Formats: sequence, structure tokens, C-alpha cells
Amino acid sequence: MSEVDASYAHCRRIARTRARNFYYAFTLLPRKQSDAMCAIYAFMRHADDIADDDSISLDSRRQQLEDWRGELLAALEGNPCSEGLFPAFQNTVQRYEIPPQYFQDLIDGMESDLEARSYESFEDLYEYCYRAASVVGMTTVHIFGFDSDAALPLAEKCGIAFQLTNILRDIREDAGFGRVYLPEIELSEFGLSSAEFLDGSVRPDDDRFLRLMEFQWNRADQYYREAAPLLALVSSRNRPALWALVTIYHQLLERIRHLGYNVLDKRVKLSVWKKLWIVARAMTLRTIGGTPSFP
Repeated sequence: MSEVDASYAHCRRIARTRARNFYYAFTLLPRKQSDAMCAIYAFMRHADDIADDDSISLDSRRQQLEDWRGELLAALEGNPCSEGLFPAFQNTVQRYEIPPQYFQDLIDGMESDLEARSYESFEDLYEYCYRAASVVGMTTVHIFGFDSDAALPLAEKCGIAFQLTNILRDIREDAGFGRVYLPEIELSEFGLSSAEFLDGSVRPDDDRFLRLMEFQWNRADQYYREAAPLLALVSSRNRPALWALVTIYHQLLERIRHLGYNVLDKRVKLSVWKKLWIVARAMTLRTIGGTPSFP
């Protein structure tokens, strides 16, 4: 097995065990593109793990992210380390002509997670969501293939939708890390503050919280709908995989509402069977052909 092949196998193992939502869609892609998605995921997963590792000091995490940026730059210059994920990562970036700035932006986003900071406005939060998720969406469409430059701003919107879904799902967990992503201005408009989330005093049946969540839910849903034309712009053979990705995340958003926005008592997730049903439906769409409709 070549160095690059071994690296792709390594990345696939990471994606299989860690990508609880994404890996289902990866299986719908042709092998080369599926491998490429695993390589990108493995790189991003490692950066995220560094930022979230509260077993080490903030200074150590900052240094590890800087070291990871150094390994990124070496790989982008054609000198990846010979083991681990970087041979596959470098091969993927080169093969699909993915703009290197996307990965710099991602690490910038992970570095911002090290600060116990808040976001004053949605415009401030949008910048973080772009770095944490839109760059993932734009990377993905390079791998899926697209013919129109209109695909990139739509992929950016799709990434925002995914990240807003993550933020709503993870309010409790993020507060445990000292993070409140919901904009301060909007919290204030609903009579809440980030301090109440950090000290755990917000209750899931609090009318202020329910009205806030409805407002945030509608915004996330709107971003999914604005991104919907992206399905028609990626390569036809890869549309079912993109449909599966969007469907899994939009179904997660739908489940948050179905459970009465109660994300404070337990983590909201889709069952394995639900994800498998979505993949089975995507396989049917791949056989039928055409452009899948928005979930």
C-alpha cells in the first residue's frame, strides 16, 4: 500500500468512528470522492478536537493549533508529513483545487473557540459560522463538482444553516465550555442574558427561552431554504449525497422543534435508523436520477 493510500485508509477510519452525521452521506459518493471527504473531515475533526480538549490548558491548545497550522502550511506547499492524514489531505486539496484559505479560516474559527467570548450581534456570529462551517460547505462542493460559480455562495449559506443547527442543539454543552453563541443583542430582546445560560438558571419551559428558540429556529430554517438551489448545481451523480447531508441536518433541526425546543435537558439527535432511512432514500434518488427536492 502506498503512503497516500495508507493515509486515505487512516482518514476513513477516523470518519467511520467520529463522523456520526456526515459519514452516512460519504458512503453515497464514488470511492475517490468519498475518500476525499474523509480526508477533509479528518483534518477538520483534529482541529476541533484540539479546541475542545479541556484536559489541557488554553495555552497548550493555542500552541497545538499553531503547530497544526504549521503542518497545514507544509502540506499545502507540497511537503506533508509522511504519516497520518496529511498525505491524503494534500492529495485531496490538489486534486480538487480547493482554495487553501478555507483551511486557514477554519483554524481561525477554532482559535476563536478558545476565548470565553460572546457575540454581540448576528453579524458577529455569522463571521464565526463562516469560519466553522461555511468553509466546510464550500470545500465540499469542490469535491462534489459544480459548473456555476453560484454554487459557492449557496454552499456558504448551507454551512451557516448547519452551524446554526449545531448551536441550537449544543446550547447546554457549549455553556459547559463557557461559550454562549447566541447573540447578546438577541438574548436581551427576549429578556435573557448569556450569564443565565452559563450558570444553568434558564429552564426549558421558560417562555423567554421558548420565544428565543422559535426565533432562532426560523432563522436556521430560512438559511436551509435559501441554500436549496445548491442541489441542482452540483454534479448530478453526487446530488443524492448532498441531499442526504442536508436532510440529516434539517431533520435534526425539525426534531429540536418537535421536542418543544428542549435542548437543555438532553442532547437532541437522530436515531441510527432514521439516518439509515435517509441514506436508503438517497440511494433510490441516485437510481432514479434528476435533482432531489428540498427535504
